[in-house]
Amino acid sequence: MVSFFLQEKTYALTLTPLAMSLEELIPSRHMKTHLYPIMIRTTLVLSTLCVALSIPFFGLVMALIGSLLTMLVSLILPCVCFLSILRDKVTRIQGLLCIFIITIGAVSSVCGTISSVSKIIDKLNQ
Repeated sequence: MVSFFLQEKTYALTLTPLAMSLEELIPSRHMKTHLYPIMIRTTLVLSTLCVALSIPFFGLVMALIGSLLTMLVSLILPCVCFLSILRDKVTRIQGLLCIFIITIGAVSSVCGTISSVSKIIDKLNQ
């Protein structure tokens, strides 16, 4: 049950930037009402539902994308950017910690990707 609520919040957080960028395209005189934001968000949710129902193993594809991109964006890229921006000012401990975090992120990404790909292959062979 807790997993469901966590996924529900993650879904809303994922759609919010897209909805906000679409809302910026609407002229400001129309944004006085809440009708347009409600229509945009409803359309996004319904389109996601249609995609999820039309692809037989949508969850597995999303797990694959998540395992590849989440670790890259949340662990690997921040450390790489930190090391590249502060190249000469990084202490030895900071450098080792960044390398450790990059390694953990890469290993986690590889394990998640292998798991997702194997489950997709199993689903295709059924």
